[in-house]
Amino acid sequence: MSEIIQLSAEVPSELGGQRLDQVAAQIFAEHSRSRLAGWIKEGRLTVDGAVLRPRDIVYGGARLVLEAEREAQVEFLAQDIALNIVFEDEHLLVIDKPAGLVVHPAAGHADGTLLNALLHHAPELASVPRAGIVHRLDKDTTGLMVVAKSLEAHTNLVAQLQARTVSRIYEAIVVGVVTAGGTVDAPIGRHSQQRQKMAVSKTGKPAVSHYRVLERFRAHTHVRVKLETGRTHQIRVHMAHIHFPLVGDPVYGGRFRIPPAANPLLVESLRDYPRQALHARFLELEHPASGERMGWESELPDDFVELLNLLRGDREAFIG
Repeated sequence: MSEIIQLSAEVPSELGGQRLDQVAAQIFAEHSRSRLAGWIKEGRLTVDGAVLRPRDIVYGGARLVLEAEREAQVEFLAQDIALNIVFEDEHLLVIDKPAGLVVHPAAGHADGTLLNALLHHAPELASVPRAGIVHRLDKDTTGLMVVAKSLEAHTNLVAQLQARTVSRIYEAIVVGVVTAGGTVDAPIGRHSQQRQKMAVSKTGKPAVSHYRVLERFRAHTHVRVKLETGRTHQIRVHMAHIHFPLVGDPVYGGRFRIPPAANPLLVESLRDYPRQALHARFLELEHPASGERMGWESELPDDFVELLNLLRGDREAFIG
């Protein structure tokens, strides 16, 4: 069983002057870079009717046409996994993801993922790329995610994400006392030695995060972070880059630190916090059919709230 793909788009002026494969990856973001490169080489993705090479430069106003065939992803199983659905209509689905739920099947997680749960909840998602998943949260990050329920909604939401009109605001607990809010504008790419990690890199993709302080403690800070871009591990990498890594982050967390003379319960909670302290708190976007601006909020999870309360208690114990 295969899926016929027919897409066309005009190259926006801001993408003009880049390689065809780079432009295609941004315009047709629902498809992987490697798959797009293959289609270009096969002549299935044309520019103003001409077949070009992936490295050829394209300019604003050029018309890209993609006519290809893709094998359906029949290997993904529909599985009855509970979902916390915040909103649903015929076009989109907003879910509140718990910690521990992997979003998409990959090596080591062949099933038991959000994608498997979505296919069970809404079988029609089998005909939508990646079962409608247009952005991801890390396995142990909690909070709001939007899922497209049709090809039209998928295309619309991908375009909104590319245009940076989707508002995604997170809350995190970081190690260190942040004195003021700010912006991290630092490109992110694969780590040069450890390929499972991301890192700030001159050759990476543009990445911008805006952060502000919500509450300070003796050796930690509760912050709110608004994403302007959506790179893999972006908040975790950016906050570690400015020397305020997330509490509990097993990859980017750095050296474990505790406030001096802290009570044993706080020490234990910080040492054993089971995941990065990161929660997707707010999500706002334009409805793909009506154009109405819609927003949702997710309450902080219990483990996050408990840690905040312990940090407040520690702070108050040392005032005066």
